[in-house]
Amino acid sequence: MSPPLVEVSAISRTYAMRSGMFGRAAAVHAVDGVSLTIARGQTLGLVGESGSGKSTTGRIVLGLEPPDSGEVRFDGKPMAAPGTTAWRAQRARMQMIFQDPLGALDRRLPVAAQIREPLDIHDIGTPAVREERVRELLRAVELTPAHGARYPGALSGGQRQRIVLARALATKPDFLVCDEPVSALDVSIQAQVVNLLCDLQAQLSLTLLFISHDLRVVRQISNVVAVMYLGRIVEIGSADDLFARPEHPYTQALVSASPAPGRRSAGRIVLSGDPPNPAARPAGCAFHPRCPSAIARCKSEVPALETVGGDRQVACHLVTGAATRDAA
Repeated sequence: MSPPLVEVSAISRTYAMRSGMFGRAAAVHAVDGVSLTIARGQTLGLVGESGSGKSTTGRIVLGLEPPDSGEVRFDGKPMAAPGTTAWRAQRARMQMIFQDPLGALDRRLPVAAQIREPLDIHDIGTPAVREERVRELLRAVELTPAHGARYPGALSGGQRQRIVLARALATKPDFLVCDEPVSALDVSIQAQVVNLLCDLQAQLSLTLLFISHDLRVVRQISNVVAVMYLGRIVEIGSADDLFARPEHPYTQALVSASPAPGRRSAGRIVLSGDPPNPAARPAGCAFHPRCPSAIARCKSEVPALETVGGDRQVACHLVTGAATRDAA
């Protein structure tokens, strides 16, 4: 078996958040000890509610933000220091697709010039080769050279996201971080973009980190799914197994709220309250104030992410405790 393309080891990122002009700064643990492994050609879906730390994790994996602790390894090597030659070489192989395609594009430039920009930055090919590469990329995302002459404001939302995808593919990367890439699109356009992304992944052998709160889309595109809650991974496993048999109470609630063919909505689990303030994380398991099955141990002891069978890992005293008793 070939080594994984991306290895994330116990990364953490903390920000100082101040309440008001004269308020005391509080530490917000946006990412807290996250470890992930993404195999070559695999799609790992990272899901969770807003504020769970998904996007911060994606930026750290790409090297756009440094972790306070932990390490990211790409193709067996640690991430190079920003601004170095090695870092630029790595960044050519790692690209990002942003949530808001209009915000990710410069409204003052034709989109063909923006697709060509990564080639200019990394000095790839002659001017003629770059122009041909732009035309090739437009065809790959099912647009025409005529679309390349337009400005972002003259394109639809789906067309703009295709342009963002074409630009991300310009340097022939091995790895893409997709941060809510279809959440700003209509449902019908979402399906088109996701299908296109799946096709391109198969053709180009891409490895993806797909960040989303939409489990319907994650189910369609992912091989492995990791569930985040308040900066920590609470469950991870193969997509088919996790959706068929969620173990963590939080995952169970997310899956129950995701529509699926043939499943009745009567079994939906409705969580009480909102996610806690990240600056005032509860003691023990951060999910226990909303968990309908919490026990005394949940309120005092942080559960570790443990293997409970096969490739499934869960951070829950209720699950890992039961697994230990069953094994005994």
